[in-house]
Amino acid sequence: MTKEKISPGMQQYLDIKADYPDAFLLFRMGDFYELFYDDAVEAAQILELALTSRNRNAENPIPMAGVPYHAAQQYIDTLVDLGHKVAVAEQVEDPKTAVGVVKREVVQIITPGTVVDSSKIGSESNFLVAIERQGVTYALSYMDVATGQFFVTSLDDFTSLCGEIRNLRSRELVIGYQLSEEEEQILTGQMNLLLSYEDAVVDDVQLIDASLIEVEKNAAGKLLSYVFRTQLRDLVHLQKVQHYEIKDYLQMDYATKSSLDLLENARTGKKHGSLYWLLDETKTAMGLRLLRSWIDRPLIDRTKIESRQRVVQVFLDYFFERSDLIESLKGVYDIERLASRVSFGKTLPKDLLQLAHTLENVPAIKAILEQINEPALAPLIAGLDAIPELHALISEAIAPDAQGSITDGDIIQTGFDATLDQYRLVMREGTGWIAEIEAKEREKSGINNLKIDYNKKDGYYFHVTNSNLDNVPDHFFRKATLKNSERYGTEELAKIEGQMLEARDKSAHLEYEIFMRIRQEVEKYISRLQRLARIIATIDVLQSFAVVAENQRYVCPHFTDSRQLTIEQGRHAVVEKVMGKQTYIPNSILLDEVTNMQLITGPNMSGKSTYMRQLGMIVIMAQMGSYVPAEHATLPMFDAIFTRIGAADDLVSGQSTFMVEMMEANKAVRLASKHSLILFDELGRGTATYDGMALAQSIIEYIHDRIGAKTLFATHYHELTDLSETLAHLENVHVSTLENDGQVTFLHKIAPGPADKSYGIHVARIAGMPDELLKRADTILKSLENQVQLPQEMAQVTPSEAERLGQLELFTEQHPALEQLATLDVYSMTPLEAMNALAELKKLL
Repeated sequence: MTKEKISPGMQQYLDIKADYPDAFLLFRMGDFYELFYDDAVEAAQILELALTSRNRNAENPIPMAGVPYHAAQQYIDTLVDLGHKVAVAEQVEDPKTAVGVVKREVVQIITPGTVVDSSKIGSESNFLVAIERQGVTYALSYMDVATGQFFVTSLDDFTSLCGEIRNLRSRELVIGYQLSEEEEQILTGQMNLLLSYEDAVVDDVQLIDASLIEVEKNAAGKLLSYVFRTQLRDLVHLQKVQHYEIKDYLQMDYATKSSLDLLENARTGKKHGSLYWLLDETKTAMGLRLLRSWIDRPLIDRTKIESRQRVVQVFLDYFFERSDLIESLKGVYDIERLASRVSFGKTLPKDLLQLAHTLENVPAIKAILEQINEPALAPLIAGLDAIPELHALISEAIAPDAQGSITDGDIIQTGFDATLDQYRLVMREGTGWIAEIEAKEREKSGINNLKIDYNKKDGYYFHVTNSNLDNVPDHFFRKATLKNSERYGTEELAKIEGQMLEARDKSAHLEYEIFMRIRQEVEKYISRLQRLARIIATIDVLQSFAVVAENQRYVCPHFTDSRQLTIEQGRHAVVEKVMGKQTYIPNSILLDEVTNMQLITGPNMSGKSTYMRQLGMIVIMAQMGSYVPAEHATLPMFDAIFTRIGAADDLVSGQSTFMVEMMEANKAVRLASKHSLILFDELGRGTATYDGMALAQSIIEYIHDRIGAKTLFATHYHELTDLSETLAHLENVHVSTLENDGQVTFLHKIAPGPADKSYGIHVARIAGMPDELLKRADTILKSLENQVQLPQEMAQVTPSEAERLGQLELFTEQHPALEQLATLDVYSMTPLEAMNALAELKKLL
């Protein structure tokens, strides 16, 4: 369309849309947000809206779709949840006083990484991540816009960068440098991230520390710039950026966290069946977020861990006080999010009432901890700032039954403001004055049914039916004529009406002004509220640890500076809770100073993977500060956990199960130290038998000789069990079975020494395979077992011997088979031709 055909209103829309080409533009028009052109077409399909058109009689009508302004949030939530951006353009001047087109401006851009009000986010953290690069160094900064938490770190390579993004479960990435095609494909194609680009850097000395290296400053500054550009307001709740190092915490990549079911069950994708689910006895939203953070990042600082343990022990020792504490925590609202609503200018009266209710509970929480009077609680008690002046302000100012709106009045307490009280007096007594006028005029006129009514058009009026018109006094003046009656006014009634309507209008306006002043006052306390939130969250998580430890019979783990690992009667915490304590079979794990590696053999379904995961989960729980499922546990401090457990592929990036297996193994052998924990399950099974066995043995030897990490290595390659004779720090263990009359029972108990069978056919029988198939498999197995086996010496070949075996040095002189082999064009042969040629060579030999 040419500009001549575009109305001023549509021109305004197009001008605004030009600034936000990557967002759906919700354009406020009266009681609706309208979308036009491609936005309307796409949104109508996504949101199931009716697609209409503007100027439908024109040659090129403009597609249009709209949503009611009061229900817009649910539509915004849907768009953002699907990975889109939404720009909200509001009317910024009163239509009654506007000259020409009402002025509109974008007041906020809502994106997957900045959404704060969506019901789909709930109480979980929603991290917006920014990345920057300088030379070979990468920087990553992330923020939860809803709580104001702000972090930055630097990393050595792009792979580590992607790992940290995955760990943060971010949905949107702010890019601060020119990506390569390969990087962009990984971030969008494989990781399904929304990419937003930012060049500007905000250099805010209040939020960004000058001690950061340049690339970290740029990452944090570009993240801030993007947040300010999309939120279009001062965000006083943003906290100063915290620098952290990946190595400051127990290092685990996304695959490790997934395979150990830390934050969600890997099979279902749900919280149920995860460590997060097991440990969650929290009572506050802040505690829930902190628990998730602690699971995500266990500590490696023994002093901090033992500080947490001491508080858990106190809560275990004081059962009744802990019960009172839990009741008090139930009355605590999400003050981190409430503080952010103040910063965003979205605070409602109910938010302030929830804040006051929370502050009212703080003295009770503090009194309970002081009553316990244990040194371990002193830092927590000191941090419980009840902010009494803020509580008093809200309690005195906000009416306890205040409505949700801040423009309709009835939100400020009577007695808080003298002028407001006077307006209310006029409105309250005005009703009585009107009743007195009604009674007086009824008596004077003799009209027995004379009454005063009210509507917005005519205001207050006397209602007189036609049968009584002869009795209307002379000082009445007509206001409206109806079919069967007339409406009259008087000077006295008009005067009272004017006072009441003025009081009503001024009262609502004054209440709004008072509320705004209170909200500005609350802003001054945001940093104190955030500190209080952190303390309450810490108390909540530690009491949750105590409740779980008591209910599940967990013990306090002890840490040692030696390399000894001892777990007596350990259990897999999640499996035990799902199965029940009575049916779960515990296992002890001992890796002393001499033993670094256990080679685990035994049949499928017998518990090898559970045994390995059990150790990983106990280590993580211990380094979080939680108690652990065992009768006793003494552990060294681990710096990282590497796993390869369970079969998985990555179809999106075109990687097979075996490739993923090798990549995860590679990460472990390259990054692990002697202070790491490695859990490898069935490594090498994704390729040919001898290939897999060779790789498995080589990996075992490399970890044993070069790394020295504590390692559990489960395998079906029984030939590898002979390694215990040559590797001094490796021991064989197996899962016990009971065999009786051909029936096998898995005891789920780890015992010393190697397993003697795989029992694969027995597992197939448990799975319900047909009897005929199983009998045939048993016949084939016996036939294979009677064939010539791989020489035992293969398990212990030296490199020089292996090199010789890799060559065709089986012949001492030229053999006819070699001559025939030299003539074969193997690349042009069909499979059948190749098989026939192989058979001929076999005959010649």
